[in-house]
Amino acid sequence: MATTKVYIVYYSMYGHVEKLAEEIKKGAASVEGVEVKLWQVPETLSEEVLGKMVAPPKSDVPIITPNELPEADGLLFGFPTRFGLMAAQFKAFLDATGGLWRTQALAGKPAGIFYSTGSQGGGQETTPLTSITQLVHHGLIFVPIGYTFGAGMFEMEAVKGGSPYGAGTFAGDGSRQPTELELAQAFHQGKYFAGIAKKLKGSQ
Repeated sequence: MATTKVYIVYYSMYGHVEKLAEEIKKGAASVEGVEVKLWQVPETLSEEVLGKMVAPPKSDVPIITPNELPEADGLLFGFPTRFGLMAAQFKAFLDATGGLWRTQALAGKPAGIFYSTGSQGGGQETTPLTSITQLVHHGLIFVPIGYTFGAGMFEMEAVKGGSPYGAGTFAGDGSRQPTELELAQAFHQGKYFAGIAKKLKGSQ
């Protein structure tokens, strides 16, 4: 059976999205026959600006170029929110995919979204909702998690990020880290998405 390649492509300034990405990778890799790779998109801010924002150094996860996207059988995109929309760094990366759009090189591939916001009203639904337009123009097939995470979707006692659109977390002032429940949802998204990507790959 052919290997199904899943690329997890993300931007993370303070590490919250990266932690979700790592957990999503574990979930996707738990599906037999699925190969998973983490990628970062290029930073657009200068070192001087990042220093003033007290952003930690980037990890050693490789930087992706648009031309590497078609190699994947499935794509998971992660980013923090900026006023209810995806961060400009990720938008800049997608803006550079015009050549892929022109040839519809990504059409028919499944794609998912995960994200981080600063507060509970900071874009847990608007961020993925407004990002779906990027997928549509490329002909990508949006794969939400719906309520497949089960009881975890209905948690009311603890603060929890995420939605039917995908896994999520709250960064707060930056000190808050993804909780065990949020990480479990991220793992679930990876496993669920990889299973669907594998089915689509096998039907071709």
